[in-house]
Amino acid sequence: MPQFDTRVPAVLLRIDRNPFHHGTLGAVRSLGRAGIDVHLVADLTGSPVGRSRHLRAVHVPPPPDAPEERIARALGRLAGRLAHPAVLIPLDDASAVAIGRRHHALAGRFLLPGVPSVLPEEVADKERLAGVCARLGIPHPLTLVPADARQAAAAARRLGLPVVAKWSRPWLLPAGAGLRSTCLLRTPAEAAALFTRGARAGGRLLLQRYLPPGSGQHLDWFFHGYAARDGRIHGGGAGRKERSWPRGTGLTALGRWTPGPELAEAAGALVAALGYRGILDLDFRYDPGTGTYHLLDFNPRPGAQFRLFADAGGLDVVRAQHLDLTHRPLPAPRPRPGRVFVVENYAPLAALRPARGGRREGAWLAADDPLPGLALGRLFTRHAVSRLAARLRRALPPRPRRAPAAGATALVPGQAGPGDLESAPRAGQEDLGPAKNPTDRKKASSC
Repeated sequence: MPQFDTRVPAVLLRIDRNPFHHGTLGAVRSLGRAGIDVHLVADLTGSPVGRSRHLRAVHVPPPPDAPEERIARALGRLAGRLAHPAVLIPLDDASAVAIGRRHHALAGRFLLPGVPSVLPEEVADKERLAGVCARLGIPHPLTLVPADARQAAAAARRLGLPVVAKWSRPWLLPAGAGLRSTCLLRTPAEAAALFTRGARAGGRLLLQRYLPPGSGQHLDWFFHGYAARDGRIHGGGAGRKERSWPRGTGLTALGRWTPGPELAEAAGALVAALGYRGILDLDFRYDPGTGTYHLLDFNPRPGAQFRLFADAGGLDVVRAQHLDLTHRPLPAPRPRPGRVFVVENYAPLAALRPARGGRREGAWLAADDPLPGLALGRLFTRHAVSRLAARLRRALPPRPRRAPAAGATALVPGQAGPGDLESAPRAGQEDLGPAKNPTDRKKASSC
């Protein structure tokens, strides 16, 4: 294992409230196993991540809709409590965009890659990414941006059905609105109906040509890496998405490290052309008709499955960033193609199959850190049951309201009743902002 400067802590920031974000646990474990103090700024209500033995401290973040100035102030207060400037790593798009916008204010208090402040937002915005691809000549699916519901239906017919629908700024999707960042539409009417629901989406609706899989072809690919101060990429590789959740447009439930020189070349060209520095997670779709890989997403932070690319020396993207920003040498890569990463709660059968030669890593289960895996089953079952109950309640007709009994006090909208008050942070957490009830915002593009 490389020699880390363990005097320098790491601060991991995640604003999105997804209690089952396994990439967060992967980053905590990777840095903690290297002897680095890990401070996690995230809401861990109902999450197994908080059980990890590798956490130094947990801090409650500002709410998801907080402006970047408030996020920067909260991070500044945390920096003031640390003995050394920490390496700051965003774990979701909202965090990456906020850190990018406040880069100059944060750079004096944290160790950050020298990325232009507007670049994380430019590449995370799917509409602007389409423009970047056109400018650089990088293959990208034909994308249309309708201005109204009628144009959405016409665009779906023009692109051919089914069609892929995306929201341009997925980190702004409101919790509880039932909007997913990516979905597959099968009729023009579905496209028109989705457009009408976008008033609160925080971004524009994009419709993209669907690339159908060919016989025996694996359609979905990804590339992870860390672009160091000298522009070279470390700590990653190309992988194939063998199973997704939800199927077709979801996160990687089962992935395999597969050599992809075309993807590595495209990533290098992007980094060089944009001057990008830091961790990147690129999503590609293979077009069997043309034999080309189309770039779909550029996520300026670790992908949830980044631990797939931990090489034979233990190097991955978060370790590469810590080494580079503390001016420690980055070792030569020692790739392990064929390695498999499985998310146990989304691909349970794959997780139960015997692993060959230790070439598989689970998202949750780990012999040296067993408590998150043990907690997963109970917490995820409770979460799934509550979501199912909520769907059933929405499907059933509303029950007639009864008048309150004599002497009873009726609650008015917005008035707190028993059990409705906000709870304080649990022991071991520091409050960096007011907490709200957590919601599980599964986003295909964020994983």
